[in-house]
Amino acid sequence: MDFKLIAIDLDGTLLNNDLEISPRAAAAIRAAEKKGVRVTLCTGRMYASASPYAQELRLNIPLITYNGALVKNSFDGEILYEKNLPLEEARHVVEICREFDCQLNVYFDDKLYVEKTDYWAKKYASRVNVPLHEVDDLLDFLKLPPIKLLAMGEEEVLHMIRRRLADRVLYITRSQPHFLEILNPEATKGRGLAAVVKRLAIDRKNVMAIGDNENDIEMFKYAGYSVAMANADDHVKVHADYVTKNNDDDGVAEAIEKLVLI
Repeated sequence: MDFKLIAIDLDGTLLNNDLEISPRAAAAIRAAEKKGVRVTLCTGRMYASASPYAQELRLNIPLITYNGALVKNSFDGEILYEKNLPLEEARHVVEICREFDCQLNVYFDDKLYVEKTDYWAKKYASRVNVPLHEVDDLLDFLKLPPIKLLAMGEEEVLHMIRRRLADRVLYITRSQPHFLEILNPEATKGRGLAAVVKRLAIDRKNVMAIGDNENDIEMFKYAGYSVAMANADDHVKVHADYVTKNNDDDGVAEAIEKLVLI
């Protein structure tokens, strides 16, 4: 296929289990760009957390962050697409998470806010390398629409929260087994990818998407060609055209080498 753009997820995909980009993956991305194929990151992470990886790869392109809720240029900070979570819905999610005593991350102005700094909050902040901002009361804090909410905890608790929110106008997805992402219905990786495709003036059929989790399915549906990691669940793999090696075995590099650098 004539690929013009590769959109790559971070956690469980481009990043290995040490949360690093391998030299082989970086070399494959550089080779693709040298061939004229643009590369962007398409992640559930904050822009502040994704941006250092883009800088490491020297990518000058809009990055798809917050699962597509914020598409922002890595070079000059221009915002191409932004869809915040309606305030009423956000406040309702806070109340539901309180019922289940579930840790909740609130993202506003590319900063991370929590009501309590527990095990989940510390683990998350360490993983994504961003500071925690603690507030006394999230309901008091929420005066404007946040960009995303993230509930963290045991899978059975998150499943119950998801069922409680099923009748709300929300986009709810999983990026990790213990993460439940809650966003504006128009904030998906597919919508974010569409914004980048429009800016680059290319056809979606010339886009390759690479990912590993439920939140990648929407970009798989949008892209012309989709690659799932070997470490992806089966319900994700069924949406892919190709399954590459796992994230700790240079699966992204293998896919680019085999499908693009030929």
